[in-house]
Amino acid sequence: MVSTVPSDRLQQVELLKEATKFEEAIAQYKAILAETSTSDEVLKEQEYALVHLGELYRELGLPQELAGLIRSSRPFMLTIAKAKTAKLTRTLIDLFSDIPNCLPLQIDLCKENIDWCIQEKRLFLKQALETRLVALYLDNKMYHESLSLISQLLKELKRLDDKMVLVEVQLLESRVCHALRNLPKARAALTSARTSANSIYCPPLLQAALDMQSGILHSEEKDYKTAYSYFFETFEGYSSQEDTKAVLALKYMLLCKIMLNLTEDVHSIIGGKVALKYAGVEIDAMKAVANAHQNRNLQEFETALATYTNELNNDPIIRTQLAALYDTLLEQNLVRIIEPFSRVEISHIADMVKLPTQQVEQKLSQMILDKKFHGILDQGAGCLIVFEEAEQDKTYETAVETLKQVDKVVSSLYQKAAKLS
Repeated sequence: MVSTVPSDRLQQVELLKEATKFEEAIAQYKAILAETSTSDEVLKEQEYALVHLGELYRELGLPQELAGLIRSSRPFMLTIAKAKTAKLTRTLIDLFSDIPNCLPLQIDLCKENIDWCIQEKRLFLKQALETRLVALYLDNKMYHESLSLISQLLKELKRLDDKMVLVEVQLLESRVCHALRNLPKARAALTSARTSANSIYCPPLLQAALDMQSGILHSEEKDYKTAYSYFFETFEGYSSQEDTKAVLALKYMLLCKIMLNLTEDVHSIIGGKVALKYAGVEIDAMKAVANAHQNRNLQEFETALATYTNELNNDPIIRTQLAALYDTLLEQNLVRIIEPFSRVEISHIADMVKLPTQQVEQKLSQMILDKKFHGILDQGAGCLIVFEEAEQDKTYETAVETLKQVDKVVSSLYQKAAKLS
């Protein structure tokens, strides 16, 4: 946003916007931008009009018009300071993020602006736009293009020693490698990003993004306790800046508690003072998963997944962890069902969990091999025979321990006898 106080004619355009006379407002903004003048007052008005026209196109969901505005504003950009040009260009391109289904257009526009920066020798703006392009490639799942551009950017940034942008690029590299399931490379890139960040002042949002990635990588390693602490730091960082990503960090915090079997903590976190302002469908989804896990109820879990598809299945991090949780919950559900029985038909268990008999039989076989319970599968009769939990016989362990102690005594006596002789 431009902090200039609007002039009288700009205030009139704002009134047109409030009266929903958008076509007239757009025409007025275009008329201001079409003026050719070198006076500071007119340039400030044009700067204000440029940003607000872009915001109006975003609100109306007009990506093509917004792209046309950015292209047509390049002559104006040459008349103002380079630093202001960089800020305006990034602001206008960021407006696309709120317009759905325009990633390809945003990528093409970024490439066009990078070419323009090369022609006009705007090196720092070029690097900022290339960093943005890497993020767009990542969102569009163009991982090969992301890595090749990252490699080129890292060489330039290390030569220029621009640590701030270097941290952003290394963080993006970690995210791309994680998306490609190359976890060792993702960890190495994140370590590099943290090392670079330690030597500069790291803005709160960038620090929160680093903590978020650390938490994600720790959750991939099943270290949910450490992941939770990173997500908590992320949540505090984003909420202090009133950033919308705070909800995502809160979801990941709740996910860690669920994976740690601490579902009681989920309700206390949701009821906390800070988390209350983020209450909504995203948090309700995690609450439903927590309740299903606490009740060891597979049907509740599947209902939660079906009810909150967008909130749970569209996030790859949550989807990966919930797949593992589904497996755990299926095991817990099967254990709960077979608890009262010493002999039970596999088809009856399958009916209870509403899954195919073959899948249930395979899972029970795996659980027996993993020693989740003691039993055998009688495939001829189609039954599961469950044994009582046998008490572990400690005679062998005690005998071994006794022999060790006897060995120590004999060795000690031998040493004393050797001294006497």
